[in-house]
Amino acid sequence: MKKAYFISDLHLGANYITDHREHEARVIRFLDSIADDAAELYLLGDILDYWYEYRTVVPRGHVRFFGALARLADSGVKITWIVGNHDVWLFDYLRDEIGITVYNGTTEVDIMGHQFLISHGDDVGYQKPMYRFTRWCFHNRVCQWLYAGIHPRWTHAIAKGWSSSNRTRRRPELPVEVKRSPAIDHLCDYVRQHEQHSHIEHYVFGHLHVALQEQVEGTDTTMTILGEWIKRDTYAVFDGKTLELLKFQ
Repeated sequence: MKKAYFISDLHLGANYITDHREHEARVIRFLDSIADDAAELYLLGDILDYWYEYRTVVPRGHVRFFGALARLADSGVKITWIVGNHDVWLFDYLRDEIGITVYNGTTEVDIMGHQFLISHGDDVGYQKPMYRFTRWCFHNRVCQWLYAGIHPRWTHAIAKGWSSSNRTRRRPELPVEVKRSPAIDHLCDYVRQHEQHSHIEHYVFGHLHVALQEQVEGTDTTMTILGEWIKRDTYAVFDGKTLELLKFQ
């Protein structure tokens, strides 16, 4: 039986990950493990901790990971990548070289006859004004053009340093069993509002680094938050009937 897999927030290459090779190898073991039964693979953002795709230059790193994706794509697996707030500058390189479909923002997809809404999650629910402004800058074509004009030795260091700083300044990570936070409540509100006008059966998000699956109160839909691959190694799989949130062993 063919299945659809969902994964997010790998943060490959992050400065705060101690052993980059082992981290990447763990992800590749997961990708290899799904090769026999995967029909579709959805990467829901922040797959790379930082990526800027220049017109003629490929950033260093992630070769084995890209190779694993290429093997899946070459075997017929449909791969969809929803950009996140860390890998927002993903343009056409992986699309053209590997055959990945890249989406920017919330997307509705039909998976085995069932309706899904998928998103990294940074564009739904309440966001602070400064975050909305920063996100606007990241997606603005003029800002991207100006940023590309700065030498990579500076932009790479700034971006990776900013990512590490944000991680260390955050509040402690929520434990796996946590069922509520303001951010999760905002996503639930979004689902309720969207449900009034939609036939969506499953909402799948990343971004929050919390592994959670529940039926949203007042709706007939499930909401799944995929967790992350820094500590939890969680993912979701859909077999045409049931969407399960699992941990990779």
